[in-house]
Formats: sequence, C-alpha cells, structure tokens
Amino acid sequence: MSIQAKFAIQRGDFTLDVDLDVPANGVTALYGPSGCGKSSLLRAIAGLEHHAGGYLKVGESTWQQGDQFTAPHERPFAYVFQEASLFPHLNVQRNLEYGYKRVANDQRRISLEQATELLGIQDLLKRKPHNLSGGERQRVAIARALCVSPQFLLMDEPLAALDQASKQEILPYLESLHNTLKIPIFYVSHTMEEIARLADHLVLFEKGKIIASGPINSMLTRLDQPLAHGSDASAIFEATVSGFDETYHLTHLDFAGGRFSAPGMSLQLGQTVRVRIAARDVSLTLERQASTSIQNIFPAVIDETTAEGDAQVTVRLQVGSDALLSRITQKSSAELDVKPGKQVFAQVKSAVLLA
Repeated sequence: MSIQAKFAIQRGDFTLDVDLDVPANGVTALYGPSGCGKSSLLRAIAGLEHHAGGYLKVGESTWQQGDQFTAPHERPFAYVFQEASLFPHLNVQRNLEYGYKRVANDQRRISLEQATELLGIQDLLKRKPHNLSGGERQRVAIARALCVSPQFLLMDEPLAALDQASKQEILPYLESLHNTLKIPIFYVSHTMEEIARLADHLVLFEKGKIIASGPINSMLTRLDQPLAHGSDASAIFEATVSGFDETYHLTHLDFAGGRFSAPGMSLQLGQTVRVRIAARDVSLTLERQASTSIQNIFPAVIDETTAEGDAQVTVRLQVGSDALLSRITQKSSAELDVKPGKQVFAQVKSAVLLA
C-alpha cells in the first residue's frame, strides 16, 4: 500500500505543486529549506486547508478526490506541531485522557499505558505542563497524539523548539515509535541528524516542488541530488551486531558489504543499528592495505563520479548491495584512474552509530 497525494496550491507568490507516492509504512521525511512547502503539504493532508482539485489516498482510504472531501475530524490521523500546546490547566494524565476518551472502544489500537511507556512519561502523569521541561512537554504531546490511535501520524518539526540536549533526550523515544508502531509517519525537519536516525524514505522539496523521492540511503548517495555534495555528505546502512572483541573493546557489525568493527561494547548481540559514514571519512586504494591503522576496509566497485569544483571529486561506491560515498582530491582521482566499473578498496576511517 502507499500514500498518494496530489495538490496544486497557490498562496500569493508561492505555488505548491506536488505529486507524491510513498510507502504507507515507516517514516517518510520531508526535507528542504524553509518556505519550500513541507508544512503546507502536511496541512493539506490533514485537511486543515481545503484546496479544490486535490487528491489524497492513504492506503485503501481516499480522503480527497473531486468533490469528495473528508473533514479533518473524520480523518484517522494525529498531528504533532513544533509547540506542545498542552492544556495548561490539566495534568499530564488528563491531557492524555482528553484524546483517549474521544476514541470509540472498538477503534482503540494504542492504549494510554502503551503511549505512556513508549514516551517514557510514567513519572510525569501527575505534573502540570508548567512543571515540565521542553523535552518532557514534547514527549507528552507526542503521547497525547498516540492516544487517539491514529492510522497516520504527521509531525511538523517536533524538535525545532528544543535545545540540543532536549533533542538528544527525545530522539530515542522517536526511534521507539519507529520500531514499535506499525503506522506511517510523515516527519518534517531541517536537521539531517534527525532524518538520518529516523527516516526510511526521504522526499526532497525545493521551491514548492518535489525534486526527488526514495529510500533514505539511495537519496543520500544519489550524485544527481544536492545531499551528496555538501560538506556533510554521507551514507547510511543498517547493520546487525554479530559479536564482540573483548580484548580490544570492539563491536562487530555485519552489513551487506562485510563486517564493520566499532569501538565500545554497549550494544546487544543481534541488535540492528544504523551506521552513518561521512564521505570525507572514506579513502580509496587499489590494493587492500595491511600495515595501516584503518581496520575497516571493504572491496567496492566504483559506480559513479562527479567533480566538486576544481579540487575534489565525489565517488559513489557499491559495497555489496549498499552504497557509500567517498570524497577525494582531483589529484588522487587521476593517480588512481578512478572511473565507473573499477574495483577498489574503500577504507572507512570512522563512522557514527545512530541507533
């Protein structure tokens, strides 16, 4: 099943013209500069704005087509805004119950207790919003959204109003939603760290249009798209914890391209994690090196290259079924005769475990 949305919205000098078709599962991140139409699309999906001629189908349910327009209160979704907007006169438990009691018993798919546990707010239930930190208020707001048992969750920059410490506090809870709930989530953010940790699918916006859409790692490593060319260009892959080296305190992670070893042993055997590797941390060599401090070396095939100005080249590599990026100098590219189809070894200097 998929989520299909088609809207042409004119607002002053701005036009949002989108035709979207994404999977009806996992987290779909909407990414792009401010004012490019991400929030406008969410509001149209929610039915908060009625634009004639729009089309919206979520799974098997058509919410808008022709003269048909399902009112917002009849759409089984929940919306999380930048601000928590909790009822100040109610404590946390009564804020949660406000939405929960408005769902018929036979339509409740998420219990109040489950929402409370997913967001880790069991100890906050008797407190009022003014006694909560910013991160705690937003966790309560997300739990309140879950209490209406939505079939679709819309999140419009839910961490934008939080400081960095609060963001780091709440991200693991958002990951738990991703891993536990079987409902599609649309997630708007300007922060690639959030998207890298949470998203399964990425939609790129620019000036009111969708310029590309696809699985997260495919989008990050596409050389015809802007994310592969910035200073933070990187690739993401999923790996499974396969073992530990207790002598040197390393964790072994298996992925499609081989085995990666990372410092530390805080993960669980069999656990699935996301690994982010920056293009600047991947070097290339024609032969597997033996006398080197770099431990993670993988056979790779050059898939595509593109120049980054006069001094650098970005190389897209195929490592097993996964793609990596490497940022090297023009001189190195010439000396190694870098070209599509050539077999090389990718040397990964460092990586970040996202979850």
